[in-house]
Amino acid sequence: MRINKLFSNLGFCSRKETNRIIEENRVTVNGLPCRVGQWVEDDDIILIDGKPIPKKEKIYIALNKPVGITCTAAKEVKNNIIEYLNYPEYIFPVGRLDKESEGLIIMTNDGELSNKILESENEHEKEYIVKIDKEFDDEFIKGMSSGVEICNSKTRPCKVKRIDNNTFNIVLTQGLNRQIRRMSKSFGYNVIELKRIRILNIKIDGIEVGKWRKLTSEEIEILRKC
Repeated sequence: MRINKLFSNLGFCSRKETNRIIEENRVTVNGLPCRVGQWVEDDDIILIDGKPIPKKEKIYIALNKPVGITCTAAKEVKNNIIEYLNYPEYIFPVGRLDKESEGLIIMTNDGELSNKILESENEHEKEYIVKIDKEFDDEFIKGMSSGVEICNSKTRPCKVKRIDNNTFNIVLTQGLNRQIRRMSKSFGYNVIELKRIRILNIKIDGIEVGKWRKLTSEEIEILRKC
């Protein structure tokens, strides 16, 4: 894999930060100066400042993201999630939750687990509560459940349940950009509130908006087996 991905997977630093320290000539691969974007193998000897890559303790956090926070590690983006959380170690969001939405997002420095959670073919469940701008009928539930044409493709079938006249629960197994908003829009509805309440086995229960907690060892073990 590329050295940027390796450093991120190991929880050492971001891919962008990897480029910076390589450009500062602090990284060598098998005794030679590393190049930005260089491909590395498992048996390569990689040193930073002449020493092996420091081992970082893995961090796993469940955050109840407020509306207005953007799920990016880019420092130049106002109200980015890294700045908001202000955690003292390198971590990043697993996937995204759009700025207008709130709810559960996992933060970690474990690149391998993050990739596993996000792999589309794994069909991992994410659960949401959604409020739209007007009442809907059973045909809306049937249509949403069956798959909707958005972004030049049809969404996977999903589980949709009515909560009240204009609120529903939906469980997705994919994560297209602004998927629920676009699905609802295709039926003539606008989402006015969207909250993610579950990712796989991790639930938002007990976490106030804007607060976070560390995952338990049992939760992490289940995630790794998913």
